Amino acid sequence: MVLDGQRARADFALTPVAKRLINVNPNMISWVGLILALVCGLLFYFSGYYLDGREEFKWLLLLGGIMVLVSGYFDALDGKVAKLAGKAGRKGDYLDHVFDRYADVFMIGGVAFSAWCDPYLGMFALIGVLLTSYMGTQAQAIGAPRLYAGLLGRADRVVLSTLFPIIQLVMMAVGYGSFTVFGIEINWLEIMMLWFAVVGNLTAIQRGIITWRNLCREDDSKE
Repeated sequence: MVLDGQRARADFALTPVAKRLINVNPNMISWVGLILALVCGLLFYFSGYYLDGREEFKWLLLLGGIMVLVSGYFDALDGKVAKLAGKAGRKGDYLDHVFDRYADVFMIGGVAFSAWCDPYLGMFALIGVLLTSYMGTQAQAIGAPRLYAGLLGRADRVVLSTLFPIIQLVMMAVGYGSFTVFGIEINWLEIMMLWFAVVGNLTAIQRGIITWRNLCREDDSKE
């Protein structure tokens, strides 16, 4: 699933709101998105209390999944407001990248450090996600085009982080909240984290190879 290349299709949901907020500082919208990401991570973390027998905490999975989507919306909205207001610039772009990384850590870390997830799996998932983003922005930092290529972009993470908590909730209701594979018990949130860990690192490698090849072509063209 590669959704970063489909961002333009979300304009119908962003532009009307952005026009109404055209006088709002885009950085304030970025802060709202970051705070919502933090709330989302806390919801995911505390939802793990369900595994200690506290039944009511399972509904935090639904709230957390919805909050991921809302946070992602604000993350996209700040850039749209900046463009419409003619305020887009390097400082805003830099702040957006910084906040995106913190948002990733908050949301994915909320699952990684919760009772839902094996801590080692959570660590590798965070590494995969952060390296994916780093390889994309590092290309831009050395003068190459910003990379969105790969199997796991930020839009993909937002969609998966919205769907899998809800899937976990639904599957618990029908008695399949976890299952055993090769003697290892795994739940649906851990499947999501496994995807982030494996595909995230593969995407980072893929982006690194693409950037390297682009640099080699530039060197060849100068000879």
